[in-house]
Amino acid sequence: MELTLPAAATALSDERVAMDSYDLPTGPYADGQMPKESFEGHVTRQSWRVAAQGLTSLQLLAPLREQLQDAGYDIVFECDTLDCGGFDFRFETEVLPAPAMHVDLSDFRFLSAQNGPDDHLGLLVSRSANAGFIQLIRVTKDAQALPVKPSTGAVLPGIAETPRPLPSDPVGVLVAQGHVVLGDLTFETGSASLGEGPYASLDALAEFLLDDPSRRIALVGHTDAVGALDNNIALSKRRAASVLERLAARYGVPRGQMSAEGMGYLAPIAPNQTPEGRETNRRVEAVLLNTD
Repeated sequence: MELTLPAAATALSDERVAMDSYDLPTGPYADGQMPKESFEGHVTRQSWRVAAQGLTSLQLLAPLREQLQDAGYDIVFECDTLDCGGFDFRFETEVLPAPAMHVDLSDFRFLSAQNGPDDHLGLLVSRSANAGFIQLIRVTKDAQALPVKPSTGAVLPGIAETPRPLPSDPVGVLVAQGHVVLGDLTFETGSASLGEGPYASLDALAEFLLDDPSRRIALVGHTDAVGALDNNIALSKRRAASVLERLAARYGVPRGQMSAEGMGYLAPIAPNQTPEGRETNRRVEAVLLNTD
């Protein structure tokens, strides 16, 4: 198999030992003990950092778990933070030393899996405020490092990373309807960094605001319904703030004419039950506050 990581993932560690052992957790820490099974063979220890804000540990783990199952692995044990045993589990399982791996004691997930009698692995994921972290330790009978590549198409939950059609007159829509979706904006996958552009929507907005200093808008970020609400609100607000900063820094629009807000998944415009609906819901809008 070949494990596909998020596009924003960069390798932190890749250690390979021809003959070693690994104590694979097979249950949660409880009553002063943690079930483990020791395996000997070729051990590969790898870790990656995913440059993305607002990710949850489940958003990191879920696509990797699905890939492992599709490749024939059976999930032996899986847990989330407190269900794992919290602090005690973290310090009873093998974790690569910093900076190769970071574990937030309030948000991490682990799974152990096997593919036949000679292929066992432990997958640990966690996050910081600005990034996600993935650790994979695998024991095989022979030297079989798991091929890993960055994604070229998979998108982490968040606001749309690909542009969508923009109205021919976005300012006209803004004035007529009170709001307009800035559909041509693109962001780095799973992060709040606005792409370089240029963006016709921002050209039009800047001209509109600079023509009359009394005009004010709110830039509002929206996400789909994947992940925790708090994280989605935080990510959507950071992306709205990135748009505000671009208008201020590149176009000279006074910050007093703009505000940045985040709604997370609280204001959908399409069903979240389909990929197309989730894509539609991931957006940044401009909301007209006054035209006086």
